[in-house]
Amino acid sequence: MTTSDLRADLLAADYTVDRLRGLWGPVADAALGRDNPVPARRELAGRAHPAAVMARLFLLGESLADADIDAAFPGTGSAGLRARGILDADGRALVEVRPYSAVDATGVVHWWVVSDHVEMVRRGPLAPDHVLGVGGASLTLAGLVPTSPARRVLDLGTGSGVQALHARRSAERVVATDLSERALALASLTVELSGVDQIELRRGDMFAPVAGERFDRIVSNPPFVITPRERGVDILEYRDGGRVGDGIVEELVRALPHHLEPGGTAHLLGNWEYRAGADGLDRVREWVEAAGLDAWVIERERQDAAEYAETWLRDGGVRTATDAFEPLAEAWLDDFAARTVTHVGFGYLTLRRPVDESTPRLRRFERVTTAAPGGASGLGDAIAAGFAAHDRVAALDDRAFARLHATVAADVTEERHFWPGAEHPTVMRLVQGTGLGRVIDLDTGLGAVVGACDGELPIGVIVDAVAELLDLDAAALAGDVLPRMRELAVVGMITLADHRE
Repeated sequence: MTTSDLRADLLAADYTVDRLRGLWGPVADAALGRDNPVPARRELAGRAHPAAVMARLFLLGESLADADIDAAFPGTGSAGLRARGILDADGRALVEVRPYSAVDATGVVHWWVVSDHVEMVRRGPLAPDHVLGVGGASLTLAGLVPTSPARRVLDLGTGSGVQALHARRSAERVVATDLSERALALASLTVELSGVDQIELRRGDMFAPVAGERFDRIVSNPPFVITPRERGVDILEYRDGGRVGDGIVEELVRALPHHLEPGGTAHLLGNWEYRAGADGLDRVREWVEAAGLDAWVIERERQDAAEYAETWLRDGGVRTATDAFEPLAEAWLDDFAARTVTHVGFGYLTLRRPVDESTPRLRRFERVTTAAPGGASGLGDAIAAGFAAHDRVAALDDRAFARLHATVAADVTEERHFWPGAEHPTVMRLVQGTGLGRVIDLDTGLGAVVGACDGELPIGVIVDAVAELLDLDAAALAGDVLPRMRELAVVGMITLADHRE
């Protein structure tokens, strides 16, 4: 059996996200999202459609008769699946083959991602070399990567290979690395089944497999989970990088300048410790400054030490009601106490190697808990546009900036709230419909300037007109509004042009 035979069977069966949702319906689909397979199993029972058989085998973990498997996989058969190490002697799948669909600026994709089974099927603790499938972190990282063309992209820590698939959408070539032999084996199957070329898989730790090489773009969801390094604590390859504390994220950030082309960018997930009350984002700032990188770092969540330990113990299959939980939780908290860690922050890092060291640096370290309706989808392109906007406005003094024409972005709306019967609003704010879904409070001056930004007049002319209308000092209003207009440009709430044709 060749991989092409299995791919042909998957295609012929229309084994896709939409097909499965149609087969088991919305109630079962929602239940599966909660790790409850019962409604889906009931809906698929007795269904002979090949996609139904594939779902029972690969997603629900059922043991099936060879005759049923042979009918659903006419090109591969049960013997071919066993020969490839996908099926055991009892007719159970040894891996999960999950249909995956996504949409980005380059269009719609339909792939198959191969990983180890989820806890719903596994019903036991994770193996040390467990390979994670597509989850929330995978989707977040995929949305964090821009879709602009690139020559060479590195997917560091590829896991099941889904980021390499996404990277290939905009890259000429992709190198995908992982320390785990099993991860590379399953990623290879993911790539082959999905019919994607120009992805090279290499084994090794961190940047060792690409020593001396540079890339236009680096993508990574590194094994950043902070795990005690002591006997009795299970180490899971997909999440535990073998460093103390947040050391693997620090190591990755500091090494980036050696592996990025000038102007190249890195797009990472990570977490960082808050030690002895010190701000965790300040730790990240130290790493970035030491590496000489431009940075846009966004903290999305912060957990106290106890909550963090509970989160990752549950992730590894350890429940609070089990005997193992308390000693493991003690080990986690002892480890944090040894470094005076009180909290751990989690978020996104977009980093850039400067082309010209003399140009103004972009270094934003912020906490953003809002989210646009689309989640992280498209966030990478929005941040890339923010870098470009920063480069443009940072090079301009206020006089030159005031000569630009501004237009409110198409996804931005203005909200006004009034007390009943009041003539003037008590609250005015701009709301962003995509990207990070920012909400910016407006005062009368800024609100009036932004409201008049339709691209017709230069920003400076609008400021002067608003000052006259509101009986304000024009210079004072400009001193207040222009820096905030620069910020709106960087975060994508206004777009700038030199003039209007």
